[in-house]
Amino acid sequence: MKISGFTIVRNAIKFNYPALESINSILPICDEFVVNVGDSQDETLRLIESIKSPKIKIVRSQWDFSKGSTVLSKQTNIALKECTGDWAFYLQSDEVIHEADLSSLKECMQGCLHDQTVDALRFQWLHFYGSYFRYRIDSGWYQKQDRIIRNNGVIESIGDAYAFARKDGQSLRCKKTNRFIYHYGWVNSGELMTQRRVNAEQIGFTSLQRQERQEDYAYGYLSRFPAYFGSHPAVMRPRLAEHPLSHEDWQDICRHFWWHPAKILKLRYKTFKRVKEKIV
Repeated sequence: MKISGFTIVRNAIKFNYPALESINSILPICDEFVVNVGDSQDETLRLIESIKSPKIKIVRSQWDFSKGSTVLSKQTNIALKECTGDWAFYLQSDEVIHEADLSSLKECMQGCLHDQTVDALRFQWLHFYGSYFRYRIDSGWYQKQDRIIRNNGVIESIGDAYAFARKDGQSLRCKKTNRFIYHYGWVNSGELMTQRRVNAEQIGFTSLQRQERQEDYAYGYLSRFPAYFGSHPAVMRPRLAEHPLSHEDWQDICRHFWWHPAKILKLRYKTFKRVKEKIV
């Protein structure tokens, strides 16, 4: 069995994407890793080149932003076409896998290798927000997606690259892994989040009010979101150590949830009680 990792990345330094951490989180179980590096306004290419592994294969491309948000799926498919493995493991540049899950994921791929009723492997999501110890589970934040697909030419990235679909229009047949994707795209300073949201608007992801483009993004009271009590992937711990807001938030969590079994046992767990109304 051969496993290909693949991703797309552009302006990783400018917008503080944990691209290296993302790639390194699954590199141990990949036989190759394809990185589509877009034309950037920083040293993203050099950053990816700093990964001294023969598994890394860099593809350079110009991103056509006249395509709107679909530019991401188009670039994702460029990377996918370079993958030669039986399975293609896709991570976006702010998504990370916990090292404790690698062996079970590899076993799952091996177990499904000859089962043609399985097109993709599905993950649960932890969308961290403001703090490394708070996550979103309310309306508008998807809680499951496919990130490992069978590399048979039948499956492609769609839309803004949040999901995959079969080219023949049939439903994608998925198997649950019961493992998490750790999503860190919303753990940044308010100033940087405003820059990223303005960039997203220019691509076509969202529409902002004038003051939203001018003011630092405000996370509000983090205590209104569920607390995360488990460990983070080892590759992300240096970033966590340098994030003051998370340390303050963790102290608050310890005061209020000193009794919580998940905290005592340090469980990698999230609540499955969805909030129906969107929290603003």
